[in-house]
Amino acid sequence: MASLGMKYIVLMGTALVYEEYSEAYFKTDIFPMAKMAAADPMEAMYRAADKFDMKVFIGTGFYGLWTDTVNNMTSPEVTARAFKAMEQLYALYGHHKSFYGWYLPDELGIYPYYPDNFIEYTNLYTRHGKSFNKDLKVLIAPYGTNSLKADDTFVGNLEKLECDIIAYQDEIGVRKALPEQTAEYFANLKAAHDKAGRSKLWADMEVFEFEGDVYRSALYPAAIERIDRQIKSISPYVDEILIYQYLGMFNKPGTTAFCGHPGSIQLYNDYKAWLDNLNK
Repeated sequence: MASLGMKYIVLMGTALVYEEYSEAYFKTDIFPMAKMAAADPMEAMYRAADKFDMKVFIGTGFYGLWTDTVNNMTSPEVTARAFKAMEQLYALYGHHKSFYGWYLPDELGIYPYYPDNFIEYTNLYTRHGKSFNKDLKVLIAPYGTNSLKADDTFVGNLEKLECDIIAYQDEIGVRKALPEQTAEYFANLKAAHDKAGRSKLWADMEVFEFEGDVYRSALYPAAIERIDRQIKSISPYVDEILIYQYLGMFNKPGTTAFCGHPGSIQLYNDYKAWLDNLNK
């Protein structure tokens, strides 16, 4: 990831709850540790991120059934487990320079405004996450970018949110928009953010295609030509661009940790060439 100039890692989940079982990816008394070859995969990640000067947003989920978004945001039991996990994660890994902040992975759509329960959830987790260290950043990445209404009511929503960074999904991979349409969306978002006094406007850019039906089929890497159009459309308006997702969509040639689609090597090479040409 660092070899492609990427500066941030957003780790969605530190645990996962299924219908049948639950597992964690660090040593905790909340859920059993997942069966993995690495004894401490989080430590390995943070050590590598330290080495390559990357910054990690660590996910605060999923401590309830991962598909039940509303319950995960509102359940006192889920919140108690998540808050305990955050405390343990910071105690274990907070000394790393790459421990940059928190990512809230339970998302609701903005149709056309932020739901009240999402604002309450975001603020509650933001306060808890900053109670260990006020300098930690809190990131959300909501969807509904093509449906939100960037008017004064929306500005009022932004003024209520206490998180630091909002990375709006561009929704190209899920076929809700075309790259040429997102410039208008993000121009409107920038105007609303400026009015609300929120400087941190990021994008969460989708670099995948669905093999068949949206949400019901496998993902494969998008063509660099489409990604180039996406970047050109949104980059005038945002401070940073995150992607969903590196894992499975990009693979460095010769890697010993190959994961995902065979076309991921092609996308790595194509993006590296695109980046090198940009930096000439």
